[in-house]
Amino acid sequence: MIIREAMETDLESVKDIYNQGIEDRIATLETETKDQAYMEEWFAKHIGRYKLIVAEQDGEIVGWASLNPYNSRDAYKGVADLSVYISRDHRGKGVGGLLLQSIEKLAKENAFNKIVLFTFPFNQMGQGLYKKRGYREVGVFKNQGILDGEFVDVMAMEKLL
Repeated sequence: MIIREAMETDLESVKDIYNQGIEDRIATLETETKDQAYMEEWFAKHIGRYKLIVAEQDGEIVGWASLNPYNSRDAYKGVADLSVYISRDHRGKGVGGLLLQSIEKLAKENAFNKIVLFTFPFNQMGQGLYKKRGYREVGVFKNQGILDGEFVDVMAMEKLL
């Protein structure tokens, strides 16, 4: 398994994995799948401090992680929001742990002192991964969003670097 910074040529695979997470309703409140134009604009925001990395196995992108802006206020410049997406066929096989280890190292190198993330309370696989890597539950936002016409709760987690 190779963990590396993403290149523009990886965007098709990154998009496909992101869309799986959207379709499976396990990782995001997003409901509309993303197209290539959206991903190209998104990718342009992940050059510099806000990194995008991929996990590559046998020439195939099987997962990705990104550091995203948490808040535009200067007081929060040390805090990054985290996204992690793994392809359906590779979930639960250690890809997420490798991505987290690498993205945390990049976060430190880019002067972040904290990573926050938001997950669904029912996403036990994701929470297990995050807790194993030292993230702690901060709290649960009740009825934080609407997914498929129903209110859903969202759990906030954090890790001090």
